[in-house]
Amino acid sequence: MIEVKKNNFFLNEEVNTCLNNIIKNKSFANGYIFYGAEGLGKKQTALKFIKEIFKQSSPSENLEERITNNNHPDLLIIEPDFLLKTKSSVSADLEKTIKSGSEIIKIAQIRNIKTFLSQKSINAEKKVVLIIDAHLLNEAASNCLLKTLEEPSNGIFILLTSKLNLLLDTIISRCQIVRFRSFSSKQVKSILKDYLDTFQLEINTKLKFEDLINSVNGSPNQLLKNIEIWNNSSDEIISKLDSPKKDSLEILELSKLISEKLEIYQQIFLVNLIQTIWWRKTNNIDLIKKLENLKYLLRRNIHPRLAWEITFIKISMEDLSS
Repeated sequence: MIEVKKNNFFLNEEVNTCLNNIIKNKSFANGYIFYGAEGLGKKQTALKFIKEIFKQSSPSENLEERITNNNHPDLLIIEPDFLLKTKSSVSADLEKTIKSGSEIIKIAQIRNIKTFLSQKSINAEKKVVLIIDAHLLNEAASNCLLKTLEEPSNGIFILLTSKLNLLLDTIISRCQIVRFRSFSSKQVKSILKDYLDTFQLEINTKLKFEDLINSVNGSPNQLLKNIEIWNNSSDEIISKLDSPKKDSLEILELSKLISEKLEIYQQIFLVNLIQTIWWRKTNNIDLIKKLENLKYLLRRNIHPRLAWEITFIKISMEDLSS
């Protein structure tokens, strides 16, 4: 396995400069939206930002630990309901669990913010509310949050999202957007070489390392996760996916093998990977769209085996020569 020298390589320097200036000048906005693709360090950066906010009024030796463990009296973290129900799970397992459809931020959680902000700060000048995956706010919760943002308070709101378009325009207009930009493939390679003790992968010779890099949308953090998934995945499956399949029997057998051997999070990783490989070989946009729809079905756990079968069969009927 690859060992990481440092755990903050994904922090965006441009973002850090912006946030450091805010801290230095104490020019805090009422709300911030940390926006960017998954795996770019939005949550880690937000926790670092919160630590710096609290340090200004109440520096302490265990401040970082209290923030990380979510036991600081002036910090409220709101997460999608599904995550709250699985807090007893090991964090590594939690990261690997994907159950879209059950992930939602409800109005009751947002109402708790009003209670939280109505209480006097204990250790800091301002309280902080961190909302993770804010795009999962349901309609009622979104409207409730908007009213809370409009009211004067002693709180700072930080919303994390990878899907800015799913937030209410009125919420966006009341927050300062902090954009996390994806890295180029060249930057991802450079970062990994700087921060990894080992840069060797035990991978099938049919897979190019560039395909792994190109499949993560500029996220070094996601690449590390994908490498881990790769190392734990079946070579029997991956070796058969170097190109689109045409034989119906082979499609049925492969779909059965994938759905039985791989967890949903591994299946989604596999789709991202074969999208990259097959695009390199075919440049067929319709094929990519079909695989994108497959990810949509897998995230909702809608008959995974059937989803793979139908997708592969539709692709087998495509003219990929163009």
